[in-house]
Amino acid sequence: MLAVSLVFGSFLTVLFFIVGLIVGWVIREYMMNYREFPKMHPEFFDNEGNIISDEIVSLKVEPGFYDEFLEEYNESLEDDEDEDKKE
Repeated sequence: MLAVSLVFGSFLTVLFFIVGLIVGWVIREYMMNYREFPKMHPEFFDNEGNIISDEIVSLKVEPGFYDEFLEEYNESLEDDEDEDKKE
């Protein structure tokens, strides 16, 4: 009886996996090809619901921008730890 259960369980597991792949692929194709336009984030719209094209701000941080801040922050943490040890 155990062998029969394992065979049917294995068969159902593989079957559900294959059906899931097929259904997922079909839904992906539908979403990629038949949607009118991708959903945008709410911050891209004004109060009237129109898309804002010229007021969106982006920020680009150069590598190493925070290095000086992190050094000062780590030094202040070390100072706090030294004061805690003295007490």
